[in-house]
Amino acid sequence: MSAPERRAETSETNRTLIIVVAIASAVLVAVFFYVLMRASSGGGGGEPRLENAIREGSPQFEEYKSKIYRDEPEATEAKRALGDTVMTLTTTVRNLTGKTLSGLEMRAAVVDYEGKPIKQRTVVVVPTSQQQELLPNKLMQVNVMLDGFKDTDPRANIQMEIAAFKFKE
Repeated sequence: MSAPERRAETSETNRTLIIVVAIASAVLVAVFFYVLMRASSGGGGGEPRLENAIREGSPQFEEYKSKIYRDEPEATEAKRALGDTVMTLTTTVRNLTGKTLSGLEMRAAVVDYEGKPIKQRTVVVVPTSQQQELLPNKLMQVNVMLDGFKDTDPRANIQMEIAAFKFKE
């Protein structure tokens, strides 16, 4: 075997090796981004719940819910590099109950044309590190981020509602 034949053979082997490594790397990157998208679309741990709160069905819930006023929610959306769309729902909540709220749980949803939720999320907005309680006659802005929307999702409307609350004792 002459030197040029060996070089050509070695060159072919190197080229094949480079192609195999490139394909394997591309597959690993694709799997990484797939796992990252699945993890960010909410699967773990369940929704947060406000312990010992006044919830729907309680006589106090209807009495005080009308005194915890919230503005009509607004939404902004943005595309992420991962290919999905993120929506941030925003509203302002006013405490007109005459009592200090030590806990507030809100549910945010994006619904389709039939009113069925496409994506929804429940968050505890009081207490947090920024807002320990909501004093009487005060207000606060509430933002809830919903991610994982596809361009084909029929996003017809948004909803933000009070799910539970509790008062400072």
